[in-house]
Amino acid sequence: MRSEPKNQISRDGVKVWRISAIITSFVLFLIAAGLVVLGVIFKWPLWIGILPAAVWLVISIFIILIIPNLRHKIWRYEVHEHEIDIQHGIFVVTRVIVPMVRVQHVDTSQGPLLRKYNLASVQISTAATTHSIPALDLEEADQLRDFISRLARVTEDDV
Repeated sequence: MRSEPKNQISRDGVKVWRISAIITSFVLFLIAAGLVVLGVIFKWPLWIGILPAAVWLVISIFIILIIPNLRHKIWRYEVHEHEIDIQHGIFVVTRVIVPMVRVQHVDTSQGPLLRKYNLASVQISTAATTHSIPALDLEEADQLRDFISRLARVTEDDV
């Protein structure tokens, strides 16, 4: 069996995922608070107000404190001459091998959070799907994009 890919994504990716999780948690908080207010207005049993608050707290702790670190440990990638090896997933670990001959184009992208931390994601497009390597340092993402593009061109020329 193959060894796992060697390269990890940037440690700053954890910060970005945490901030994103905090935003998600805030939306969930508003929903839970709305249920609590409805419970008070309509005089529902007390547990109907406590349950959403407890669920919100557990989910928030999980998505803010635990998941980002796990994602960082598991996200790995490696670019070989003839293929790109990507591994990700927390509960179901997915390992994808993308042959260079299938690569049609490679993009980098940044949202506001990634831009704030000088990070970018690399998207590798084939005829059937798009694969992504998230939260790389901007310079590393640009170099990786150019390197994959060059290898894909060389592989096409060889065929």
